[in-house]
Order: sequence, then C-alpha cells, then structure tokens
Amino acid sequence: WPGEIVTEETDGSEVADTSEAAKLQIKVNGEVLTATLEDNSSAAALLDLIGEDSLTLELEDYSGFEKVGELPQVLPTNDEELNTDAGDLILYQGKEFVIYYDQNSWSLTKLGHIDNVSKDELQELLGEGDVTVELSVAGGSE
Repeated sequence: WPGEIVTEETDGSEVADTSEAAKLQIKVNGEVLTATLEDNSSAAALLDLIGEDSLTLELEDYSGFEKVGELPQVLPTNDEELNTDAGDLILYQGKEFVIYYDQNSWSLTKLGHIDNVSKDELQELLGEGDVTVELSVAGGSE
C-alpha cells in the first residue's frame, strides 16, 4: 500500500506546522509585536482581510483601557462573555478592531492575544490618544 508511507508524514514537522496557532504581527510606533490568534472564524476572516499585504488602522483611545479602530469590512463574530486583559485583541460588533491595555468584562469576540508584553509595556507603547497600527500575517519563522 503506497498509503502506508503517509504515517511518516503525520509524525513530521508538516503536521506540527498546521496545528500551530496562526500569528499576527502588529507594528506600532516602530515596534513589532507578535500575537497568537484564536482558532475561530473571526480570526480567520481577519487573516483573509489582511492577505499577503498589510492592513493599517487608526486606533483611538476609548474609556482608558482600550484602543479602537474601524475595519474596512464587517467580520463574522463569535461573541461570548469575556474578562479581557492587557494584550487581548478583540473584535467588537464585527467591525471594530480593539487592543486592550487594561481589564474589562463584556460580550465580545476574542481575536487573539499579544505575546510577551506586560500591561505597562503595552500602555507605554500605545501611548496617549490616537495611534496608527499596521497588521500583517506573521511568517513561519520566529
């Protein structure tokens, strides 16, 4: 059976690569952050929206705990009651991309979480007022 050889492929790195969570790069104020995306249709739609290019968004400060910016199109939602934390990436009402830098509780769609950044580091990087972020799909090498 030629299909028996497939067993070797299932133990190889190709399968490990497909099971790894998708990554997003967020460029803000000259710094590049990496985020691990959720496994849901909202995060997949965001990746499709970004595609091979990048997506630049203007984010405004809102309520002292998040930066919010409108996406160019509505994405599917997977709302659930969440307790957010600094670094969470959220889709609000299908059309707003949000970076949380503090805590909140609400019915929201989680897109992912920024890796390896503290609340204080994130607040300092995002700064006061409006900020421009560039989103792109992170490459396979880290």
